[in-house]
Amino acid sequence: MPKNGSLLVPPSSSVAPPPLNISQTPPFTNWEPPTFTRAAQFRVGATFVLFLFAACSNLALLVSVWWGRGRRLSSHLRPLMLSLASADLMMTFVVMPLDAVWNVTVQWYGGNALCKLLCFLKLFAMHASAFILVVISLDRQHAILHPLDALSAHHRNRCMLLLAWTFSLLLASPQLFIFRTTRVDPVDFTQCASHGSFSHHWQETAYNMFHFITLYVIPLLMMSCCYGRILLHINQQHLQDKAGESHLRRSGTDIIPKARMKTLKMTVVIVLSFVVCWTPYYLLGIWYWFQPDILRITPEYVHHALFVFGNLNTCCDPVIYGFYTPSFRADLAACCGRSRSHTSPRSLDRLSARQGPHSGELEQQPAAAD
Repeated sequence: MPKNGSLLVPPSSSVAPPPLNISQTPPFTNWEPPTFTRAAQFRVGATFVLFLFAACSNLALLVSVWWGRGRRLSSHLRPLMLSLASADLMMTFVVMPLDAVWNVTVQWYGGNALCKLLCFLKLFAMHASAFILVVISLDRQHAILHPLDALSAHHRNRCMLLLAWTFSLLLASPQLFIFRTTRVDPVDFTQCASHGSFSHHWQETAYNMFHFITLYVIPLLMMSCCYGRILLHINQQHLQDKAGESHLRRSGTDIIPKARMKTLKMTVVIVLSFVVCWTPYYLLGIWYWFQPDILRITPEYVHHALFVFGNLNTCCDPVIYGFYTPSFRADLAACCGRSRSHTSPRSLDRLSARQGPHSGELEQQPAAAD
């Protein structure tokens, strides 16, 4: 029997999205326990590299926004970036180590309580990461479509972030009741799985599809709607400008301020990285739920590679933020010691301040207040 086709392998090793699992009873006749294959070894090695990079970069982003030059962020953008870094760190310190260790050990040695807790935290982290991207998209939509309503943005974003974290908590809570340790006595094999939680296969398929919709489909639709409305608004402004109907622009060339536009570009790239990284994995997951025989015709390394590629999204966010934010790059330079050997901290501040008004709404400048 294929390794990934059994309920007795880690759900993170199956082709279905990580928090989910197949609970159908496997045929135990002539059944052999799964092993730590070469493809799984590649997955563990790649996950370890991503873990190191994601941990360092997201911690640096969190420190920069909380204590460093990133404190110049607009008051309503700062909680968004802090939440995004926090969600990425949850993915880094919960999903990645759990996936790597579980693939090495193959079976579960952590006991029933830890089985439930870690499966809950895994799904909680994935929901939080997706929902915070939705909040960022809604914030950008409001900033572009209603630029004069900036005073209420701070309170509005805090409320949306509270809802995002709350919904993530609620949607992940069923994991505490569904997952449990399952033992196969003939081969002395124990696994953390959802075996026995569903009386019919269609119930499990419905549960999997529900989380696919909440983890991927709904966030994707909401983000697409937000940026679609933004593009439509910019196009309408451009047409009005051509017709001579717009007289309130800040300059003769800008439809919207350059600072706000650069922040918009940054958030678009962050959302696109989420879509690009996770779409192949979820599409393969849908195929697996309805046609489990896919495991017999698809090489094992493909399943592992797609999950590693999905985790790459956790590393992309701080890189994208750093590309668009001079203050973050200045903090990294200071942290690496270049501030002493090449320039003083004060000159780095002046460099960041000179770049800020032209590089984005990310640095809190009077000309870029939003």
